[in-house]
Amino acid sequence: MALHLEVKSRTFHFHEPAGTSRGVYRMRRSWLVYLRDDDGRAGVGECAPLPQLSCDDLPDYESILQDVCNTVASRGELDVEELRLYPSVAFGLETAFLHMKRGTPALFDTSFSRGEEGIPINGLVWMGTFDEMSRRVEEKLRQGFQCVKLKIGAIDWQLEMQLLQHIRRRFSAQDVEIRVDANGAFMPEEALEKLDRLARLNVHSIEQPIRSGQWQALERICRETPVPIALDEELIGIGSLIDKKEFLDAVMPQYLVLKPSLHGGMQGTKEWIELARARGIGTWITSALESNVGLNAVAQLAAHVYGPHIDFPQGLGTGQLFADNLPSPLEIRGEKLWFLPTKKGHTWMLRPLTQSDN
Repeated sequence: MALHLEVKSRTFHFHEPAGTSRGVYRMRRSWLVYLRDDDGRAGVGECAPLPQLSCDDLPDYESILQDVCNTVASRGELDVEELRLYPSVAFGLETAFLHMKRGTPALFDTSFSRGEEGIPINGLVWMGTFDEMSRRVEEKLRQGFQCVKLKIGAIDWQLEMQLLQHIRRRFSAQDVEIRVDANGAFMPEEALEKLDRLARLNVHSIEQPIRSGQWQALERICRETPVPIALDEELIGIGSLIDKKEFLDAVMPQYLVLKPSLHGGMQGTKEWIELARARGIGTWITSALESNVGLNAVAQLAAHVYGPHIDFPQGLGTGQLFADNLPSPLEIRGEKLWFLPTKKGHTWMLRPLTQSDN
């Protein structure tokens, strides 16, 4: 089967600066891969490595992506096994092939893709000043979110604790679930003390409390923690099945937070989930600041691997972050993300970007 692939880059701009303990995002570069065959079938996927975080965030990324697309076109098929070192490339191409095969952005046949059920999501609160974060928390609670996730580690720890205490004074753990993401901001020697303070506020979990690569310290923290540990950055670059097993057996976290663009594409994400389940480790899926093309694919995958009837909030509420996002078949209603099968006008489904689109 003859295949044709075209790569187009696009830069998306945040409505507001998105702060993490590693820095502030103001824009996001992405590459859309348009796929078609000689029968006229077409699909599109998004390749979007996160700067200074993805293992395939490389200076010559666009050249590597184009070479992979040329190889796929000449072979007439996709071999994901060859892309374990390039998870964002794998994810984009997997998406494009599924889109072409299905003929619709409903990449899997699920109750979500049929528009019958929504996926519960957490309300994401980015880092900022105390007043900014307090305002954002209030906004998420007014919107009806029963699970909020706060990025912590950038402002004063005491102010962050005051913010969390403010939420708990108003809402019990039964009413509002609090998740926090430290993005590696804690020092190993202080982590357990801070985790103890978070436990008193009935925090559900904390993502990546210490900087990645410190397995010995991380194993001890996961073993002794009073708050469940969820790992995401720690998984980046662990590609082979053997290495994944070795890591999980050595560290044994309570949760994995899986981002297909960072953690092996769709196939690699499914591997992590299967290995985690075998060890009694929980998982959930989140987006990695992709545009609506990638976000839709992440949501479709979550519905496929966890559905039907998902009741555990996923991290899929990022579609409203960009001022110039692409049209989307997704819609947030209350605390759930819905797919609208009959929604029209998705130009990213139909053609590559023209110069006027940028």
